[in-house]
Amino acid sequence: MNKITGKGYMQRIGGSLYIVLIFLLSACGNADSPKEVVLVDKPEEVPMVVSEQITELLHFLSSRDGFLNDSTQLKRVALLQEFYEAKKFQPVWSEADHWTAAGDSLFLTISQAKLNGLFPADYYHPYLLEIRNKMVLDSISRKNAVLWARADLLLSDACWKMAQDLKYGHLQRDSITIRKDTALTNQQQLQIIESILRTSQPATVLAELEPKHSGYQDLKKAIPGFLAKASFQPTDTLRFPAADSLQFVQQVAGKLKALGLLDSSWNAGDDSATYSKAVKKYQASKGIITTGVVAQLTVKSLNTTDWDYFKTIALNLDRYRQLPDTLPDTYVWVNLPAYRLKVVDFDTIALESKIIVGTPKTPTPVLNSAITNFITYPQWTVPYSIIFKEMLPKIRKDINYLAKENLMLVDKYDSVIAPETIDWEKVTRNNFPYLLRQRQGDDNSLGVMKFNFWNKYSVYLHDTNARSLFSKESRALSHGCVRVQEWEKLSHFLVRNNEIRYHPDTIRALIQRQEKKAIGDFPRVPIYIRYITAEGRDGKIQFFADIYEEDKRLKERYYASKSVNP
Repeated sequence: MNKITGKGYMQRIGGSLYIVLIFLLSACGNADSPKEVVLVDKPEEVPMVVSEQITELLHFLSSRDGFLNDSTQLKRVALLQEFYEAKKFQPVWSEADHWTAAGDSLFLTISQAKLNGLFPADYYHPYLLEIRNKMVLDSISRKNAVLWARADLLLSDACWKMAQDLKYGHLQRDSITIRKDTALTNQQQLQIIESILRTSQPATVLAELEPKHSGYQDLKKAIPGFLAKASFQPTDTLRFPAADSLQFVQQVAGKLKALGLLDSSWNAGDDSATYSKAVKKYQASKGIITTGVVAQLTVKSLNTTDWDYFKTIALNLDRYRQLPDTLPDTYVWVNLPAYRLKVVDFDTIALESKIIVGTPKTPTPVLNSAITNFITYPQWTVPYSIIFKEMLPKIRKDINYLAKENLMLVDKYDSVIAPETIDWEKVTRNNFPYLLRQRQGDDNSLGVMKFNFWNKYSVYLHDTNARSLFSKESRALSHGCVRVQEWEKLSHFLVRNNEIRYHPDTIRALIQRQEKKAIGDFPRVPIYIRYITAEGRDGKIQFFADIYEEDKRLKERYYASKSVNP
């Protein structure tokens, strides 16, 4: 390590000797590590010396693939070189022995990255905080040109990384990523940093890169309230089933008290109704069936730490960042974990509906498409996967199963075949040239209406003949299609601009006559089926159960290494 120490000695060194000192430091420096200390006594000479250190540090970083040390790697060394060369290698975030307003504001924005669902450590916050503390607490450190140079490069690189993450998130492109671009161009990144330097308002400049979708903005607005109550410290883990039921209740009560759902004076053995009410409030906030009884799902949720909940918030913000900058004026939005469908029409929610989605074994896929038509009194052709996994064992057991389920056997010519003429014991996927169709009517599994949109999974929206299931809180119950409670309102919305031909009474008359009719002469409406497990509602965050364990998979892949450091 290269050092020049001693305040009295430094006071005797004039600016004319600085070049000699730099030469000596360079000559005796270790080529495998950058300088740690180069002290400058006169504040007016700091920029010149910092400029020298920036030049040397960029050369070092270029030779080490951006690694400043074993734990810190700057990601955009080539862009840093281009940027600082244009600035004649002068520092841009500091002047003499203090940071500029832009530098201070950028450091604050990085410190508060959690407000954007980001992780401060991703933007060198621990390192920058260490440098800043040295500058504030130690007069000698304020004279260290190496620290000013490092801070400048770290702030610039952090600014670009934060801009990239706010715009595109951490998730890789997949089959439902709609936006075409995946990275900011060098020119865009340079313009961002110039805007921040000009305005000293990094938070405002960076906010322009974020999605404007209401779902994203509502979730982000609720983050401060979450952080105000969150504790990122380790917590006790509940064990279920519990050996000591009284102790278990007391432990649960402790967690509910910490969440503000139960009065701090309550103890196990007190009024059980108060405890049960608090449990129900917690279950409702997490999308768990509100039984008031703490069982496996509730224990799993209570054992989830605030840090894990924060990563859930970050993940869902990143899901929104996969969308384009703007969505169509009108679209259907299906959120699977929330069991909700909504129709957005010019920034207004035209209708909302409860939905039933696929089970974990037959999950509803996430996708992008457009509703092309809807059919009254549709016929259901049973997918082969359902025939052979679920129906065939029942048919073999009792041939009358087909009649009970209103199913008919048809050949490729759509001719009805008598089921008793088939040797069902010998039926396999390879020797079954038939289809099972359910006759249209109120007993049809599709109900009285089906909404079609192209997709490779053969799923669609539809009514159901089991409408009582909408009263359940956990509604992952279908084979993959989405059952819609407000199917009639959705049909009226689709033809709302053609009421002369399709007045609501016209559609109702078709249903009353049990008439099968395909209606498709309306503009196609985009549909987005998504998996969002955290939503902002009235300034608070509502979390939904990870019904398909997609959060678990993505957290392990993209967020496992994220640091809780402030």
